[in-house]
Amino acid sequence: MGVSKDTIVMRADSWTTLDPAGPGRNSVRIQSKKKYTTHVLVLDTRHMPQGCATWPAFWTTLTDNWPANGEIDIIEGVNDVSPNQSALHTVSNCTMSATTMSQTGNLVSTDCNWEVNYNSGCGVQVDKSLSYGPDFNAAGGGWYAMERTSTYINIWFWSRNDPSVPAEVKNGSGAISPANWGTPYANYVNDSCDFDTHFGPENVIINLTLCGDWAGNEYVYPSTCPQTCVDHVNNDPASFKDAYWDIASLRVYE
Repeated sequence: MGVSKDTIVMRADSWTTLDPAGPGRNSVRIQSKKKYTTHVLVLDTRHMPQGCATWPAFWTTLTDNWPANGEIDIIEGVNDVSPNQSALHTVSNCTMSATTMSQTGNLVSTDCNWEVNYNSGCGVQVDKSLSYGPDFNAAGGGWYAMERTSTYINIWFWSRNDPSVPAEVKNGSGAISPANWGTPYANYVNDSCDFDTHFGPENVIINLTLCGDWAGNEYVYPSTCPQTCVDHVNNDPASFKDAYWDIASLRVYE
């Protein structure tokens, strides 16, 4: 991990060939000490981890009371497959409907219950290009923002050269007005989900997992990627030279 005034870099080991009998290549993770309920997050990141076997995520949850406290995935994907997909994960009795969501993104799953559909959650895919993986990185990254209230959870994305990015987001203003940011790509509403009972105080987490039960799933790991996921991670350290986060800032507004 490297840290300077306006940069934090978190990367996977890209130099060690691993013993196949060992525990695997280490994941990387940073988590806030403070827990948040209603708030706004703005992440300015220049680069996200890319490559076969990678599973980067920017999310909020309370790990020692999951899934009762809920989970909000802002950035998440695997194996360089775009676009980015945000999601909510909850206990039962929390669903979403495209007819009540005012958003530009595509609702791809409607039940947030972790016990349904292999814990896919209620997912929304970004409708803009350059939202994830190599394309995101080649464009110089961009901004993701999430606003959580007791009645809705909104998520926005702007690529680095998107002319529509609000000045207060781009410049890291001390005061913000999300109501002026335009239509979010994800607009989760509480019509069929009581947010006050499905979401509690949550930590902010940025991490990189390698393989795991999503990226490493035999039905998900692409045939264009080398070997099996686990063998690739153990045997090909140089393949992970681009498996890193380069974060310019993370701002929290309460």
